[in-house]
Amino acid sequence: MTDVLGGIRVLDYGRFIAAPWCSALLADMGADVIRVEKRDGGEDRWVQSVTEGGEGGTFLQCNRNKRSLTLDSTTADGAEITRRLVEGADVVVANMPARAMRASGLDYESLRAIKPDVILASATAYGEGGPYSDRVGFDGTGQVMSGATYRQGLPEQPIRTVVPYADFGTALTLALGVMMALYHRQATGEGQHVEGALLPTALMMSNAFLIERDLLQIDKPRAGNRGTSVAPCDLYALADGWVLVQVAGQPMFERWCRLVGREELFADPRFADDDLRWANGDVLNDLMQEWCDGRSVAEALALLEAAKLPAAPMLSPQDVLDDPHVSAMGYLARVPFPGAAKPVPITGTPFRLSATPGTIRSPAPQLGEHTEEILGEIGFAADEIADLRARGIV
Repeated sequence: MTDVLGGIRVLDYGRFIAAPWCSALLADMGADVIRVEKRDGGEDRWVQSVTEGGEGGTFLQCNRNKRSLTLDSTTADGAEITRRLVEGADVVVANMPARAMRASGLDYESLRAIKPDVILASATAYGEGGPYSDRVGFDGTGQVMSGATYRQGLPEQPIRTVVPYADFGTALTLALGVMMALYHRQATGEGQHVEGALLPTALMMSNAFLIERDLLQIDKPRAGNRGTSVAPCDLYALADGWVLVQVAGQPMFERWCRLVGREELFADPRFADDDLRWANGDVLNDLMQEWCDGRSVAEALALLEAAKLPAAPMLSPQDVLDDPHVSAMGYLARVPFPGAAKPVPITGTPFRLSATPGTIRSPAPQLGEHTEEILGEIGFAADEIADLRARGIV
């Protein structure tokens, strides 16, 4: 099997999720990804510590298949090492404001002065060129400024999503952009700057809310776990857990009516289409909850599946780890890591290619684990590397 990105070298100056997960996907597909870190480690290495050494869970996920080089890039020697690294790189990935990129010599103009066909993939909070471009931000920044958080939560309390979807979504779009840029470079020999940002990613995911507001001048109220445009749709309490049910479209609604024994609702004008069913959702959601009362999760799911209605149990993290489908599909790879109590469950490449699938070949690197190896590859002799280490450059 040939790695799709075998022979492609990526310099990863990313931190936390948006840039590191982008480069992790490239690494899964065979790219040689070098994570360049400060000598005491990037901030994201130590967040949500789960190992004896202090590495965090998100770090272990987002940095598999990479090599680690520590470097003080603010020194003249560090700048020379950076120059040599860029000379041999195909892609540079970073997530920081444009001003910080320029200060670090990682802006596109500086990079292509060293390597004319280099591809820069940058992730920021707001994108470059607007009044917010120099602001910093995390995942929640994109969520709350996209209009999505305004629409989710409880009536009296907006609630942002704890899953960092703006970060991971930006990583996915950035990785797609890198692949397009590599394809373009293969055809033309030209590099380019690929930009991703948290806010436009979050806008993409909540665009329907904006369209609805602009065309209809409405903001639907926050409704907890209930649907934003259909009903019945909610998390329903069972005797031993919770089940999500989502009903959309007339054929599905009629199957649901038969399931709960309320065929007379077929002709009820309150429920003639999805919009009306949403507007009268309290009635339908209450009927669904009544049907669930006293039933077990297993019993309810069996009946819902037989009726061909979309439904799923609410799983705890431990439930997910124990789930037979997750196990059978190999969605979580068990990857050993020094200092971890046992092999770490790391999610695999989130897409599958039949001929050239992504693989996890190595765990996230320990701090500076590959410094000597990488410096040797760009022309430094052993005594020079020892001198750089003695002077605190690496």
